Amino acid sequence: MIVVSYGGGTNSTAMLVGMKEHGIIPDAITFADTGGEHPHTYTHIFKMQFWLQKNNYPPITIVRKAGNGETLEENCLRANMLPSIAYGFKSCSHKYKIQPQDKYFNNLPQAKDVWKSGEKIIKYIGYDADEERRAQIPEDEKYLYQYPLIEWGWGRDECVAAIKREGLPLPGKSACFFCPSSKVTEIKWLAAKHPDLMDRAIAMERNAELTKVKGLGRNYRWEDVISTEDMFEDNFIDLACGCYDG
Repeated sequence: MIVVSYGGGTNSTAMLVGMKEHGIIPDAITFADTGGEHPHTYTHIFKMQFWLQKNNYPPITIVRKAGNGETLEENCLRANMLPSIAYGFKSCSHKYKIQPQDKYFNNLPQAKDVWKSGEKIIKYIGYDADEERRAQIPEDEKYLYQYPLIEWGWGRDECVAAIKREGLPLPGKSACFFCPSSKVTEIKWLAAKHPDLMDRAIAMERNAELTKVKGLGRNYRWEDVISTEDMFEDNFIDLACGCYDG
C-alpha cells in the first residue's frame, strides 16, 4: 500500500506529477488542514482534485486535528500563545499535521489489513534533492518512508519544471499564514495582498503572553515589520516552511 502525504506546495505537487510519469498510482492521498493555510493553497487543492480525477488517482482526503475542532489559530488565541515554532519547537506540526494523518490511517480498513498481514505501508514524502538532510525519518512498526523526488534527482528547479510540463499552475508556498518561519518579504507580501489575514496574525501576536520571544518573528514583532515604509517585493518566496507534513 502506497500513500502520499500531500503538503499542497511545489514539492508534493511535483511528486504526484512524477508518480504519474513513472506509472505509480497511490492508494490514498492525505492533506492535513491546520485551518490557517494560505488561500492559494486551498484553491490549489481544489484544482488538484480535478487533475487527480482526470488521471484516475484517488482524491485528496483532507484531515484535521481531532478533539474540540479548534484550528491552530483558535488554539493559540485561547491559550494566549503563538505557534510552537516561534519558541523553537514543532509541536504544532506534530499535532496539526502528523497526528491527524496517523489517526486517519489508523481507522482506515485497508491500512488495518496491511498491518494485520505483517506488512508496512509505504509513505511518500515530498522532500526534494536539495533537502536530503531532511530525509532521515526512521521506519517504524507501521510505515516505510520513501522520498521519490530524491530518488529521481529532482531539486526545486526540476519540481517546478515538472509542474509546468504537466500544465498545472504553480501552487505557491504551503504554510500557515501566521507561520513564525515566514521571512520579512513574505510578511510584507501578506500585509499587502491579504490585509485581513495580517490583521488576524497581529491579533494573535498581541493576544499572546510573551516572555522569551518578542512576537511571531521570534526576536521581532510582525506588527513592527509592517509599520515600516519599506516596499515589499511582489513575489512569494516559494520555499518549504520546514514543517513535516508526513
